[in-house]
Amino acid sequence: MMMDDYTLPFWIYLGVLAVFVGGAMKKILASHLSTAPTLVAWLGVTVLVERLWAFCMPALLLLMLLGLVWCLYSSTRTRPPPPTLSAQGKAVFITGCDSGFGKATAKCLDSMGFEVFATVLDLSGEGARELQRTCSPHLTLLQVDITQPQQVDQALLDTKAKLGLRGLWALVNNAGVCVNFGDAELSLMSNFRGCMEVNFFGTLSVTKSFLPLLRQAKGRIITISSPAGDQPFPCLAAYGASKAALNLLIATLRHELEPWGVQVSTILPSSYKTGQSINQAYWEKQHKQLLQGLSPALLEEYGEDYVTETKELFQSYASHANPDLTPVVDAIVQALLSPQPQVRYFAGPGVGLMYFVHSYCPSSISNRFLQKLFVKKKLVPRTLRKQSSFDLNLSLHNNNNNNNNNNNNNEEEKLK
Repeated sequence: MMMDDYTLPFWIYLGVLAVFVGGAMKKILASHLSTAPTLVAWLGVTVLVERLWAFCMPALLLLMLLGLVWCLYSSTRTRPPPPTLSAQGKAVFITGCDSGFGKATAKCLDSMGFEVFATVLDLSGEGARELQRTCSPHLTLLQVDITQPQQVDQALLDTKAKLGLRGLWALVNNAGVCVNFGDAELSLMSNFRGCMEVNFFGTLSVTKSFLPLLRQAKGRIITISSPAGDQPFPCLAAYGASKAALNLLIATLRHELEPWGVQVSTILPSSYKTGQSINQAYWEKQHKQLLQGLSPALLEEYGEDYVTETKELFQSYASHANPDLTPVVDAIVQALLSPQPQVRYFAGPGVGLMYFVHSYCPSSISNRFLQKLFVKKKLVPRTLRKQSSFDLNLSLHNNNNNNNNNNNNNEEEKLK
């Protein structure tokens, strides 16, 4: 009967209040501020919201309904396209164009009239040959490994020679690697260093080298990062740590370069089929290297089946990734040509929801959301399985003893 007294708006209110308070507490704990005054302030706001809800609930519900109708109307009506800058006369330097986002972006920008400088690891590779075959003579291919300072310096000289007295309109930091999968304890130190070397230090090297040309043109820096740099994706510690370092670097550059007129944007893609992610041999090679690099004791504790399951889950996740790279390329084009580019672009379905859950929900909910969304592991490490089995057997043994004791007591009662 008590449940019947609570109406639907009341439960809506409780849900909103729970999210509000949970998000507030999460922000307080994450910011390491003095808890007492901040908590008092949030409690005061909560009480105020509660009072306003009690007096204005019908009006608020009406406003929410009107807002929903307006959003639906706005999404369906045709709008004039937002104003954009012209691509003519603008030069763009893109790293990592052998495949994936880099190659697709280089082809798109070349077709739009940009002067494109596209770096590849191998000038004789399939990706480079495709760009030479399909793009205009205005596209310049450069062989650059961004972890090699001499190659970065040479690329800068070649770019300056082509530009003459002009500056560089944009740098697109696309080159990156993900060279591991698995728990952090199982990941090789070489994998951590490899991710940092390319994703962070390599990008930093290119950015620092080309900044004078970018400042001259009051241009833009566009960096392809990952939600794994902001959120704790399971089994992606090495990759996520390198992207977290990159995200902080880019955020710092955004503040430092604002007085120079250089605008800085980050692209955050969802899951796409790029690079080696669809290569079966790549996953098998990574799996073999991981097993060979583990100590016998650690492999015994986790179990080879646990490691193999992780590899298979990653393969399955990659096989279901989106092959259409258009959302990412479109986001890069918007960041290049918008008069006021956004700080962050969510490129692909689900990324905005992911960040909303991470930002406003308690950690227990956001972590469970990531686990369900990403790698859904069923096995636990072998040692924990053995321990769980032992505990179960012990519990069954204790239950049997208790049942026997109860039976004995009942028989004694009957004899009396």
